[in-house]
Amino acid sequence: MGAGIIVAIAGNLINNLPAGLIAGSVGHIVHLPLQTTSALLIGVDLGPNLSITGSLATLLWLIAVRREGEHVSAISFLLLGMVVMPPALIGALAALSFSTH
Repeated sequence: MGAGIIVAIAGNLINNLPAGLIAGSVGHIVHLPLQTTSALLIGVDLGPNLSITGSLATLLWLIAVRREGEHVSAISFLLLGMVVMPPALIGALAALSFSTH
């Protein structure tokens, strides 16, 4: 679970693309167990839903929404992300840990 949480946080700090590339490289170098690799993938996928800068897709979505006249601030996105992302991440990681036992 820790690996998924760390990658989720890193994805928001440096964007999910470089975080995913780093996590993938580490996985190839160290030969991580399948459960850890799966946790990394979950973190890279769900983590960026916390902040606007978490993924390129979110930034592109924001541009499209603003072009249509709507305004979504970084703070409002972060506040909603703080409500939605952690339970989804913890739930997915918990389901992963239960599915391998």
